[in-house]
Formats: sequence, structure tokens, C-alpha cells
Amino acid sequence: MRRALLAACLWALAGPVWALSCLPNDIARDFNRAAASEDAYIVVKGALFFDETALPKTDFTNQTRTPPQTDIPAWLDGHSLSQAGFDRRFQRDIILRVTCAGPWCGGAAKGPYLAFLKREGTSFVMMATACGSMSYPDPTPGHEARVLSCMRGEGCREDRAPSR
Repeated sequence: MRRALLAACLWALAGPVWALSCLPNDIARDFNRAAASEDAYIVVKGALFFDETALPKTDFTNQTRTPPQTDIPAWLDGHSLSQAGFDRRFQRDIILRVTCAGPWCGGAAKGPYLAFLKREGTSFVMMATACGSMSYPDPTPGHEARVLSCMRGEGCREDRAPSR
């Protein structure tokens, strides 16, 4: 009886961990999503700079105080993607938009990124969501090759979602 009660308690406590379910990041999926969107996007690879103390922090005692969205001024220094590769200089202020879904917030750190930036008026916005889509910290040569292949129309097949 004690084991059953203990197992039930552990399962109940673990529930919130399973409450947010995210697909693994997939650069081809993000490219296709951006291409199909009515919004304008560019792909940039470069170094992100911002005040990391401005990132939202979840107040676990009162989660309604956690803002659903926090816009943080940032600077991105790198190159944007063309069909020739990351060959167009990109140095400018951007908005790092961090969103939260309940207690789960997106995050970012200073350093190298490959990111899909959404144009909003004269600004560019880099999203940092709880599931982490549309930006890739410490991009690999594989990320670069795959997004370049998508840009050139040479094939942009998305990874299949893992089966459960």
C-alpha cells in the first residue's frame, strides 16, 4: 500500500514536468514555417549581445506575475543568408522577444546564434520561446548547410517527429 501511495505521489509531482511538450528543434521545419508565413523573415548567423539580467524569471509563488512576453533590446553582429551563403553583413539592434507559457520561459545567452528574424516595421525580432524554435545557439556546420540547402531550393525536408 505504501509503495502504491508513494508512486501516486511521485507521479502527481512529476506532472508539471510533462505539462509542456515540445518537438525537437528542426531548422528545415523553421525555414518552411518562415517561408509559408505572411510575415517577412531573414536568417542571420552571428553573435548576440544583450543584458542577460533582463531575462524574465518565473515567480513560482505567483505564476500570474510572470509576464507572457518580454522584449529585450539586443545587438546582433553577423551575416544574413542569401543563396550564396551567409554573405551579407548584418550588424544592428534587434529585439529579443522572450515568451513564457506558465512557468516555462524561453531563454537566451550571449554568444553565437543562427536565428530566423521576423521583420516588424523597421525592427527585427528574434524569438526565444519555451520550446526554443526559430533560433539555434552555437550553430553547427550542419545547421548552416541544411538552411543553405533550403534557401537554394535543393531540398528542405523536415525531420520526422520522434515516435512515442
